[in-house]
Parts: sequence; structure tokens; C-alpha cells
Amino acid sequence: MSDDPAADTAIRRDRFSGGPAREFLSSLDADAAIFEADLAVDRAHVVMLAEQGIVEEEVAGEILAALADIEDAGHGALPDGEDVHEAIETAVIDRVGADGGKMHTARSRNDEVATCIRYRLREDVLAAVEATITLRGALQEVAAAHTETVMPGYTHLQPAQPTTLAHYLLSYEGAVARDTERLLDAYARVNRSPLGAAAFAGTPFDVDRERTAELLGFGGTVRNSMDASAGRDFLAETANALATLATTLSGLAEDLIIFANKGYVELSNDYSSTSSIMPQKKNPDTLELTRGVAGDAVGEATGTLTLLKGLPRAYNRDLQRAHPGVFEIADDVREATEIAAGAVATADWNEGTLATAAGEGFSTATGVADLLAMAGLPFRTAHEVVADAAEAIADGDDPETAAAKVDEAARGVLGESLFEYVSRADVEQALDPAESVASRDSAGGPAPEAVREELSTADAALVADETTLEEARASLATAEETLAAEVADYV
Repeated sequence: MSDDPAADTAIRRDRFSGGPAREFLSSLDADAAIFEADLAVDRAHVVMLAEQGIVEEEVAGEILAALADIEDAGHGALPDGEDVHEAIETAVIDRVGADGGKMHTARSRNDEVATCIRYRLREDVLAAVEATITLRGALQEVAAAHTETVMPGYTHLQPAQPTTLAHYLLSYEGAVARDTERLLDAYARVNRSPLGAAAFAGTPFDVDRERTAELLGFGGTVRNSMDASAGRDFLAETANALATLATTLSGLAEDLIIFANKGYVELSNDYSSTSSIMPQKKNPDTLELTRGVAGDAVGEATGTLTLLKGLPRAYNRDLQRAHPGVFEIADDVREATEIAAGAVATADWNEGTLATAAGEGFSTATGVADLLAMAGLPFRTAHEVVADAAEAIADGDDPETAAAKVDEAARGVLGESLFEYVSRADVEQALDPAESVASRDSAGGPAPEAVREELSTADAALVADETTLEEARASLATAEETLAAEVADYV
């Protein structure tokens, strides 16, 4: 044994345990994130060992009682160690004696840490799923109140075609719904137990991997023992799903920032701040930070893949650095999603300003071209007529004035009046932003009736995802209760 108490740990003792690299090797501080997960994994493993007759029931009871003491004391009271797994085992041995080391029978820290990461990460994924559901609910609720609120639509940040606020908001609702799907897909692959794989080559003990998976609430096991201990693709998948969600949020935040600048929307004071020197200012700070989170999330996803890309099978110490950043970005993206939901739900949209802006830049031009094409003109000819008219039409022209200018352009291109093909009333109607929107009633389009159908579909999908989330959480809660009951039989 070493004279250095810090070197006296359950695993290393005085072998390779000291020296200047000790702190560099240690992940104990960062492992606070998986302290509770490790205790749960230890308990399930010890219960299984006792059930299989691998460890005596009396010893199992002593170990489980020690784990309860360690939980009560908290992560901060753990002895020194390379990681939380070693520190907990050392603490158990300190309380129980040498028999405490039997808790590590038939496993390695390799399968142990892989299980702990998955146990903790699945909670983070479900929290992110819940946040996306909240955001989708907010987007749907505001959209339902604005199915006939006309607003400008943009491409290249230039006025393009009029649309409705509901149609715009549902464009993000659809994107966030796919983010929910990606996170739920990731959850299904995170929720598999590696426990029992040992270092990577399995174990000669008669372990029951399905039993520990059941006690921990996992949906199954990662079958190949080498893959179970070494695989971290679930981290990469989760990080990329979170980065994609953060990118969706960044687009929404950017739009709202621009719209606030144009006077289309006023954000609630709860989601804004003022300048430290300019008291008249109202800054969309929370949305700017939401936008900034996307950079961190993309960086973490890239970093996770970069860390994993050159690793040989099976376990390598590089993996110690693979999960802390994913936990951190999961918290950040979840919080940003909740902020975006609050900002959307409490924003005040200026319907008059939106309606005025909806017709700017001759945004109804495409509608007029479509009208001519439906009357029999080749679309490219119709496009040429309207393009020539665009040079003469000014913001603020009423439909009657604009129709006259389109007719003048038609005479130049066609050699005859526009009204030989369509009625003046139809042209004037097509030039009106609200009427233009109403005509675009194709599936998924901005017409109020089309949007209401889309809202109904979106709501049904939201309810289904809420049910999936509730079922996942209920399954985890049931497993937690089962494990607690089994532990109680030994303590």
C-alpha cells in the first residue's frame, strides 16, 4: 500500500496511481453528472449478482446499505479517485471491508460507464423532447389565432409573396416536429443496456443481462459485448439531433429578431432587456442567446464525431471526454427551446403593420402571372408581362392602379389588352394580398382553410408524441420503483 492516502483507491492502490498525471487522468469532478446513474447501475448489478448466486445475499445487503449511505452523503463526500465509479467502490469497501469489492464482480468500468452514460442521457433526451412539444404547442396556439393575418413572405430577405402568420409559424412547427422525431429515434437507441459486457469480451460468470436491463428501465441490451463497451455512436446521434434542433431554433430566433426590428412583432419584456446606457432600447437578448446556442451545439456534435473517428476497438481513454459536453449541450438546447416557446407564446404581433408590408415589393406578382397562365398564356409569357409591369408598380398603388399598369405592360408584350384574357375584377383581386393568399389553397398552402387542416394534422401528431413521451417516462418510473423494491429485500 502507498503512504499517500490519495493513492489508496479500490482499483489502482499503489500501482500507476500517483505522479503528475493524476489530476489529468481524473474525471471525478465531471462525473458528478452521472453520480446518481452510477448508484442505480451498482444497485441493479448487485441485485442481479445476488439473484444469480454469484454474491451472497448478506454481502449484497451490506453493499446496498453502503450505497445508500454514499447517496445520502453526496458526490462531494466521495474519496479521491480516477472517476466516480472507482470512488464509489472505494467508499463501499471503506464501509463494508474487503467483501465490498464483490460489487465489481462480472463487470468492468468499461461496461459500467457506458451504462451510466446511457442511463443519464436518456433523461436529457426526454427533457429535450418535452421542450420541443412545448414549443410546438405554442406555435400551434398562436397560429390558430392568426389563420387570416396576412404578412409578407420572403426569399433572399426580399419581399416574395404574401402569406399568413399562421402559415409562417407552422413552417417552424413542422421543423420542430421533425426534431422531436429525431430525438425520439435517438432515445430508442440510447435506451439499450451495455451492462454485462465487461471490459469488452464478456464474462465467465452466469450473469443475467436482461435482468439488469429490466431493473434499470432499458428497452433491451446492446448484444455484442465489444460494441456494448466501446460504442459511443449514441452520443454522436444525440449530439447531432440536438444540433439540428438548435439550428431550427436559431432560424426562428433570427426571424423574430428581424421582425422585431421591422415593427412586425413586439417581444414580451420577459424575453427582452434594455441597454445599460440607452434607456429607450428594447433588445431581443434571449433570442440572440438562443441563436448563439446553435454554434455551441454544432461544435459539440462536430467535436464528438471528431473524437470518435480515429479510435480503434474496443475501449480507449479518449472516450472519457466524449460525454460531458453532450450532457452540457443537452441542457443548453433544452433551455433554449423553452425560451423560444415562451417568446413565441407571449409575443404581440402588429397585424396592421404586417398587412401593409404584405403588399410591398409587388409581392402579388406571382399571383397575377398564375392567373394569366390559368387563362391559357404560357407561364413564361405571363412572367414576362408581370416582370415588365413590376418596373412601374410602386408600393402603395391600389389594385385598380396596379391593374392598369399590368395592362399597359401586356400591351407591350402581347400587342393587346390584358383584359382580352382575364377580367379586370380578377386581376384586381389577384393583386390584393389577402385575396392572393386565399387563392393558394393547395395542401400545405397559406389559405386559411388549408392552414386549418394543417393545424388539425399537427395537433394530432403533437398528441401522439406527448403520449410517447408519457409512456417512456412511465416505463422509467416503473423500473425505478421495481429496483427500489428489490433493493429493499436485501437491506
